[in-house]
Amino acid sequence: MITFAAPQTEPVLVVGGGIGGLAAALGLAQLGYAVQVFEQAAQIGEIGAGIQLGPNAFSALDALGVGERARSRAVYIDELVMHDALDTSLVARVPTGATFRARFGNPYAVIHRVDVHAALLEGVQASERVCLHTDTRIVRVEPDDIGVTIIDQRGQRWRGQALIGADGVRSVVRAQFVGDPHRVTGHVVYRAVVDRADFPEALQWNAASLWAGPRCHLVHYPLRGGQQYNVVVTFHSRETEEWGVREGSREEVQSYFQDIHPLPRQLIDLPRSWKRWATADRDPIEHWVFGRVTILGDAAHPTTQYMAQGACMALEDAVTLREALRHTDHDWAAALDLYQRNRVARTARVVLSSREMGRIYHASGVERLIRNQMWRDRPAERFYDALEWLYGWHVGSCLQQG
Repeated sequence: MITFAAPQTEPVLVVGGGIGGLAAALGLAQLGYAVQVFEQAAQIGEIGAGIQLGPNAFSALDALGVGERARSRAVYIDELVMHDALDTSLVARVPTGATFRARFGNPYAVIHRVDVHAALLEGVQASERVCLHTDTRIVRVEPDDIGVTIIDQRGQRWRGQALIGADGVRSVVRAQFVGDPHRVTGHVVYRAVVDRADFPEALQWNAASLWAGPRCHLVHYPLRGGQQYNVVVTFHSRETEEWGVREGSREEVQSYFQDIHPLPRQLIDLPRSWKRWATADRDPIEHWVFGRVTILGDAAHPTTQYMAQGACMALEDAVTLREALRHTDHDWAAALDLYQRNRVARTARVVLSSREMGRIYHASGVERLIRNQMWRDRPAERFYDALEWLYGWHVGSCLQQG
């Protein structure tokens, strides 16, 4: 593991043991800090299904010293493809092979969310500087001029030199210091994992595949060496939705995809069970720093799934925070300011771009025809140029605003 000298004082406190929290803990440990991670669940772990990792995510994972752990669990796809779900015509193709890797310095891959978390957890567990606390829900934060105290659900107080709020989309830390409302999108996501033996042979492509339909879309791609397939379907709900997760209903999801072509529609019938997410995000905010407290990952910039960048941004956050501390010689005030300046606009662009991408994917009528015409037969290099701002991130450029 890469390490740098850091003052041996009080620990840094990290609230949240998900991908962002573990990545932050790992980055801080690399700097020599003692870190205490507080997770409200009884065990450190992840839920969910597949996620996509762009080249920027691999740059971050490499910087955190766990790139090879993640790579060994990932599936390297040949392309990103988009078809029209009504007539099955090819709308767009973005090859992710050698030319893509040469352009962005890293591959594009798909992976189970649990496997990304496991790679980070193994890195954390290999460090003697990180202590994990489970079944510990933080209810209050008390910052002061030289540090911060947090209080858990049992009334126990924990003291640290700084606090990183990586406690997800329902962040207690953000609620205390920002208190802004979430924005329910009205879009519902159903996710499932299907064994290869049960997945249609005609759709067993080594690609991240999206079928764009009016007010809906479907996604599928291989996981775990191609032994499983991730299936994700999204639709605009007819109901008034409340933000949350619950078991899905096969009858409900089938009712939203009656008009699409039978080829993609067969995906709806595959899963034996679904998880149902009523999605939300928050409007971007300018200020992430509150004394010696900051936020990171979904706590800082919760987003919809349309850019496939939620986990990627959390990983970037963690590396940028580490580099800001190193660059400022561990001056927390200067480091947190530098971290904020380099992350706010970039992550806001992802949040707002994701909203717009959801509208484009779900286009109907003439707008659908325009989308298909604009993207059809577009050369790969034009897609690469459009994605440079996103996939071209790396540790050497993460403090451009400093």
